[in-house]
Amino acid sequence: MSNHKADSSSTYRILKFISKQPLYFTRAFAQCLATIANHIHVSKTAKSAHLNIKIALPHLEEERRRIIIKQAIKNEMISYFEFFNIWGATNQKNIQRIHHVEGEHFFHEALAEDKGLILIVPHFGTWEIMNAWFAQYTNMTIMYKPIKNAEADRFVREARSRESATLVPTDESGVRQIFKALKQGGTTVILPDHTPHIGGTMVDYFNIPLASSTLSAKLIQKTKARALFLYAIRNENFGFNMVIQPVHSSIYTCSDIEGTQKIHRMIEALIEKHPEHYHWSYKRFKAHPQLHNIYDIPQTEALKNIQSLRQLR
Repeated sequence: MSNHKADSSSTYRILKFISKQPLYFTRAFAQCLATIANHIHVSKTAKSAHLNIKIALPHLEEERRRIIIKQAIKNEMISYFEFFNIWGATNQKNIQRIHHVEGEHFFHEALAEDKGLILIVPHFGTWEIMNAWFAQYTNMTIMYKPIKNAEADRFVREARSRESATLVPTDESGVRQIFKALKQGGTTVILPDHTPHIGGTMVDYFNIPLASSTLSAKLIQKTKARALFLYAIRNENFGFNMVIQPVHSSIYTCSDIEGTQKIHRMIEALIEKHPEHYHWSYKRFKAHPQLHNIYDIPQTEALKNIQSLRQLR
């Protein structure tokens, strides 16, 4: 066996091992790592999170912001370890881990219309736990970008197969397949708060124009599929609580830019409510020509650039 194959096989076994640990152990281990990251203040996750929270929530007092940053780094790291645990568990076990669903009637009402369903899920909390719950009721078509490590990719694909999800590429052919699935009454999941790899439309996010994907709004408007906004947060009983919210009906008739703005507003409102559960490590705010290097310069200079850009609005 070559070294490459041995390494790949080891990766798969490690992921399998992590995924089979009790959820309380997974959370405890991740929390220890987060404590170290918060203490030494050198990880890329911590640095990006510090800047992002200062940009998005400038009105917070410094002490409150410091508390949120520590909590957010801890919660994000726990979420990533929870993903492994979720991917390694059976659908039934994951469904049992969802202890409460707020707004469940919105889902069943939308599903009964048989117009297709678009689930809008920000990078917040532990979103992977929700797939198993929805797969009980509807056929899922999900965009999926293969993981570079072949064995890690195999691990995640196995989890998706248990959920009976159809995986499509993150390109135009994948969009066409999603469009077809929605027309047939199926369901898709869109994570709308990342920067598109190519292009993107400038849409305000926390009062800063950023290159943004308008895919969610376009799919909603072209297919007339029902749209729901949802998220899941861990609870203290080694499980999760899920929240389902309707998107305002005006999204079905407005422009794709206006629709994307409405989605951004829902994400912003959620972050204002639970800032400690958003995944702040992503370098979202460099998606503007004047902010391309914002994560590579001193924080004081970065914040001055943000302030200058806001004053131009």
